[in-house]
Amino acid sequence: QVQLVESGGGLVQAGGSLRLSCAASGRTFSSSTMGWFRQAPGKEREFVGAISWSGGRTRYADSVKGRFTISRDNAKNTVYLQMNSLKPEDTAVYFCAADTAGVYYIRADPNEYAYWGQGTQVTVSS
Repeated sequence: QVQLVESGGGLVQAGGSLRLSCAASGRTFSSSTMGWFRQAPGKEREFVGAISWSGGRTRYADSVKGRFTISRDNAKNTVYLQMNSLKPEDTAVYFCAADTAGVYYIRADPNEYAYWGQGTQVTVSS
């Protein structure tokens, strides 16, 4: 079991930055791929990016490449999403999720992630 709690969301102007954190509890965190997803009103949940269990590999959606960075600190059981150059279209509820299946490649399908946080709202004003 993995319990996830996101924090760090808020209101920011376009071009600004935010860093989201996801604190995890449970013994499987350090062996799990950790993903970030987002969901805007009226839209499906979409993949933002993810990081392998060791932190050595990452994968990002094209829409955030070069602007967002995912990192993790397994000693602190925490994964981060640094968001720079934010745009109004980044407005959404952001969720962290854990893929505990132990596969090598990083998956982007939310159905592959077994555990989810409650989400944190990010609003980018123009």
